Amino acid sequence: MDFDRLSPDDPRVVLDRLARQRGDDYAALSRLLRRNPAYVQQFIKRGSPRRLDERDRATLARYFGVDEALLGGGEGPASGRGSAFFGVPRLAVGASAGAGALSGEEIRVGAIGFDPGWLRREGLIPERLSVVRVEGDSMMPTLADGDEIMVDTGDRAERLRDGIYVIRIDDAIKVKRLSRAPGRGRVSVVSDNPAYPRFDDVALSDVGIVGRVVWTGRRLA
Repeated sequence: MDFDRLSPDDPRVVLDRLARQRGDDYAALSRLLRRNPAYVQQFIKRGSPRRLDERDRATLARYFGVDEALLGGGEGPASGRGSAFFGVPRLAVGASAGAGALSGEEIRVGAIGFDPGWLRREGLIPERLSVVRVEGDSMMPTLADGDEIMVDTGDRAERLRDGIYVIRIDDAIKVKRLSRAPGRGRVSVVSDNPAYPRFDDVALSDVGIVGRVVWTGRRLA
């Protein structure tokens, strides 16, 4: 089948997307698998082989930190050889500027694998988690442009305490530090970068809290 006509969830499309997001070329991935340099390109663009070898699939899933199911490994979390992870969905939305919301309607662009045991120990419910990208430098040095953050959408206004949250203000998604301000239902909205203004004594009702940031990861230069 023509690559351009494949479903976004097709393993060939998923692998192509993961490679582009990470900046890897097909030949490099083929070397990772100890295959000939054209192996990954032929799989993605021509569908040859029709399915990834089980060992190749497991290697790529571990490398990208995703659920093997995304690469054609069947349903549910990856299993075997210690590679059982829960795939937290990565969404095509940036957190700092731009319209959008974590409502479940965003485009899923992959997943990042996390140990279910670690999630449980952290008190996190996997189905309430999403990973989004940070845009801009307003939260430097804590968060940099391009960092990926995991958001617990089950941890919102009802449990509000000082910390970093993804919020919605005027239909824009932002990531900011929130702290309780004097007075009932008031908060301070703070950027860690001192070059940006802070807003004190903001009514909590004017801040749409999407969820609390519970993890961050970044690619080293």
